[in-house]
Amino acid sequence: MRPVHYDADLVHVRAERIRRAFRHRMHLWLVDLDELPRPSRVAEFRARDHLGDPDRSIRENLDAWLARQGVDLRGGQVLMLSTPWALGHVFNPLSVYWCHRPGGSLACVVAEVHNTYGERHCYLLHPDSRGHAEVAKEFYVSPFLAVEGTYRMRLPLPGERLSLAITLRRDEDTTFTAVLTGRRVSGGAIRAALSPHRVSALIRRHGLALWARRIPIVNRVPHSQEGVQ
Repeated sequence: MRPVHYDADLVHVRAERIRRAFRHRMHLWLVDLDELPRPSRVAEFRARDHLGDPDRSIRENLDAWLARQGVDLRGGQVLMLSTPWALGHVFNPLSVYWCHRPGGSLACVVAEVHNTYGERHCYLLHPDSRGHAEVAKEFYVSPFLAVEGTYRMRLPLPGERLSLAITLRRDEDTTFTAVLTGRRVSGGAIRAALSPHRVSALIRRHGLALWARRIPIVNRVPHSQEGVQ
């Protein structure tokens, strides 16, 4: 499988204490973990930027993590939606892995979440036929949101169109929503090179805007990286 490129819009809507929304553009790749694109000076998918041992491949690390969760893909295809390391920088708020059995049916989905503190956490999901799944929030992402509540995720495998959504619910209220939509495009090496830098800068800028509004900061407890580092 050749890499598939998507130009996408990411929309964040915060609804707790104050309502604030922002939108920004990003460029993502859908790749087969067994056929990663050859590294170049522009872009590279590196094991050190994802879960597990940096001296093993992303596929080997994912299989090892799934084995600890009782899941054996028996060599089935894994497709990852992510952004590569590019021009000395990488930042993936979310990487999604669609994990298939040898016959092609979907075994599970793994949502790998990164925060700006260099930590990561993986959620094992078993979506329904529409790609919907729920999971308890277990990882500190935003300094303005507590590690509480339930994520409702919609993560269908992208085709010509990309359409993913994550909603955080707490005490029957929606506190945060992220929607990622896009379309398949040809190529995109230059956009891929610039996307991680832009996304990282924009997320920090919006964090500063919330801090300036005196939104209370939730203290961070360092996240256990056992099994994902």
